[in-house]
Amino acid sequence: MQIGIIQMLCNQSKIKWSVHCLARMQERDISREDVKNCISKGEIIEDYPDDFPHPSCLVFGYTVNNKPIHVVVGNDEEYIYIITAYFPSTVKFEDDLKTRKGR
Repeated sequence: MQIGIIQMLCNQSKIKWSVHCLARMQERDISREDVKNCISKGEIIEDYPDDFPHPSCLVFGYTVNNKPIHVVVGNDEEYIYIITAYFPSTVKFEDDLKTRKGR
């Protein structure tokens, strides 16, 4: 996936939010603005081209309050689909919060 396409669709508000994702974001105190900020200024750190129903990727970025965040984004080239968003930890990621442990 290309970050530029995802960022363009995000900036055009061509975003689909699932009920499940919004519930998880609320539990984690993550706002839609946090997700948009991550995508707008972030970078792809993992790519999942075989995901169904759309290819997806893991984006690393920051919330509006400059806290590291991960967002999993699907893309059908017309919309982006926010699959989940969470605050990464060093339990599963290296200290840079970009490199998954064990890879």
